[in-house]
Amino acid sequence: AKKMWTRVVVLACLSAATEAFAPSSSFMGLRTHAASAMASHKSVLVGPSVGLSGIRMQDLDAGNALTAVGRRNLEDLEGKWSKIGVLGGSKGVGKEICKQLSGMGVEVVALVRSEDAKKELDAMAGVTAIIGDALEATDVCSALNGCDAAISTLGGDQDSQKVDYVGNMNMIENAGIIGVTRMILVTSVGSGDSKDALPEAAYGAMEKFLTQKTKAENLLLKYYTNTDYTIIRPGGLSDDAPTGKGILTEDKKAAGSISRQDVADLCVQALYSKSASQKVFTAVDPSRSKADTPPSYVAFKL
Repeated sequence: AKKMWTRVVVLACLSAATEAFAPSSSFMGLRTHAASAMASHKSVLVGPSVGLSGIRMQDLDAGNALTAVGRRNLEDLEGKWSKIGVLGGSKGVGKEICKQLSGMGVEVVALVRSEDAKKELDAMAGVTAIIGDALEATDVCSALNGCDAAISTLGGDQDSQKVDYVGNMNMIENAGIIGVTRMILVTSVGSGDSKDALPEAAYGAMEKFLTQKTKAENLLLKYYTNTDYTIIRPGGLSDDAPTGKGILTEDKKAAGSISRQDVADLCVQALYSKSASQKVFTAVDPSRSKADTPPSYVAFKL
């Protein structure tokens, strides 16, 4: 009888493990109902009000169409990202993204480094700026905690390109742990397999930045294969007024300029597009080309 009971227990454990790690569309490959079962099991052990990671599940679920952390399914969340974490929101494309999300009534948490940037972003409806350093994993986790999705437009300067990799690494490696289920990583034309899109001289001038951005892309592409991500590589960024004609294309040799506002618009569209999941795009604006015959890149339909 004792041997029979041991065999039953072993078989039950094997069955549970197989079920939990079976392929699915939910985050990090964990099946939603398996995570839910884990939450139920934990509630039996520590009380009905406690869920995964010690979070009160009924508090998260009350009046919210989203399900609790650890039980969220991509189908449930599609088009319902209600709280977005933005890294790099103090200027450029990141700031424009904050503006657009604010205008949509979406709650935004932006990680910034200065009081001036915080004051400016806090003035936007629904935007909360947190002072911190993207090079510190704890600061990134604090900013993204409670967010449904994350967007990074982090980029270094001539003195330091460390944030292009380390800052983005801190988002990529910790997002899933704290419940973020959608990720937009903004890098640059010339990163990864788009190196040949740039003239040799242009690539050489930006090689330090592009090498770090490529490392961030590779981390996401090679080691977080079940993540719901989109990588966007803008061409030359301009402060000109948006044309509304910017496109996302999978053409790895695409290059050209595009306004920061148009890039921000494409990032927000991609965020809410299921068809953009696990895609790598170049963002350009063919209408800005000075060539006699504008390039005919195939636009991806979001």
